[in-house]
Amino acid sequence: MTGEARGESRSPRRSKLTRARRLLHERQFEAVYEGGRSRRTGPLRCWTLPNGLDRLRLGLSMPRRVGSAPVRNRIKRLLREAYRVSGADWPQDYDVVVHVQRHEPLSLEAYRRHLDEALRVLHGEWTKRHDQRDASRGRSGQSPVS
Repeated sequence: MTGEARGESRSPRRSKLTRARRLLHERQFEAVYEGGRSRRTGPLRCWTLPNGLDRLRLGLSMPRRVGSAPVRNRIKRLLREAYRVSGADWPQDYDVVVHVQRHEPLSLEAYRRHLDEALRVLHGEWTKRHDQRDASRGRSGQSPVS
């Protein structure tokens, strides 16, 4: 029985994690690590790098020391679901790599809160950096034409 048949409606804000919305290749991860900014929240360290696209792309880094394969898979499923549930609320023009530290698996809501916090702060840092660069080039502060 599907969720819709049980009377549950799908949220219109959900984002499907298609191949176009994932980082798939080592060079994509390396680009984010080398050129991006990072923020640690709880057991997650998130790196972001503007990608010039109209979508957020997600990459997960899950070292073996996090736990056994079932533990790692559960954490990855929860992180992907946090993206599907909240992804539409996050800034959409970034590549994001989430590196997971060793920890006991948290709830979906806890992962969602950690990702929300990290992306909000990192988006603010990128926006501030971009605004400062524009100000130094003389783009901001221009008076409107009368």
